[in-house]
Amino acid sequence: MVKQRSLVIFYALIIYAVAQLIWWAYYLYSLQHNRLGMILGEGSMFVTVFVFGAISLHKTVNRESKLQEQKRNFLLSVTHELKSPLASIKILLQTIQKRDLTKVQILDFIDKSLLDIERLDDMVENMLLASKIDNRSYTFPKAKFNLSVLVDSIVNRLQVTKCDCNQQVIDAEIEPKIEITGDKFALTSVVTNLVENAIKYSSPCEVVAVKLFSKDDKVFLQVADHGIGIADAEKGRIFDKFYRVGSEDTRNTKGTGLGLYIVKEVLDKHEASIKVKDNRPAGSIFEVTFALT
Repeated sequence: MVKQRSLVIFYALIIYAVAQLIWWAYYLYSLQHNRLGMILGEGSMFVTVFVFGAISLHKTVNRESKLQEQKRNFLLSVTHELKSPLASIKILLQTIQKRDLTKVQILDFIDKSLLDIERLDDMVENMLLASKIDNRSYTFPKAKFNLSVLVDSIVNRLQVTKCDCNQQVIDAEIEPKIEITGDKFALTSVVTNLVENAIKYSSPCEVVAVKLFSKDDKVFLQVADHGIGIADAEKGRIFDKFYRVGSEDTRNTKGTGLGLYIVKEVLDKHEASIKVKDNRPAGSIFEVTFALT
């Protein structure tokens, strides 16, 4: 409604300005017939500048309106993302408190609570890092570290059993002793976001493949899923802030739209590249390339 009202006012002002231009052009011509060339020249220049400005302003209004809509969707998503694990933790703790459970049951409930807490922690870290990147207040301190150990620890933490047969959903092939120079904290967020996205957009029993290997003085990290895939028209926008694949009205997957934005920003600071390819027969492959120095 606000967007429609703004556009109505915008177009009303344009119509008014054009009407005024025509009136003044007619008025000048009626006063000075012999200066028709000058009037047409000046008028043409004014119209050109005016049209260019109107088009630019229209694009700006649409872009700002879309950004505001994405921010509203982001707030709704964050609210849901916070509420769901908090409700789960509350139920688990209340069950421990009110029921006479065995030690095994209590430990199982505590483990489930810790998983939800880690999920909350990842989301908060994402929002803080995105805010620092936007404010240019994060310096990306770099040091040499073992990327193989980092990827392996993230895979183990995110490894979940989602099938009746307790099948592991992450199939990892990690070349040992791969070391790079970078910001370990920020790159932890990169790997976490890529693996979590792959799990999120996959069916419960679909395997996510994570590969880390070196070749020709480069390090490659590949995260492949067999999920819904990404349309070619959307591949150029998935790294935009707040952007999420699919329609806001029909989307079922959770998320805030910050994960891939953070991934791209962090990798740019490390002079690393990322590209997304179609997996076969379905799904997506995200490939990160680091240059060894």
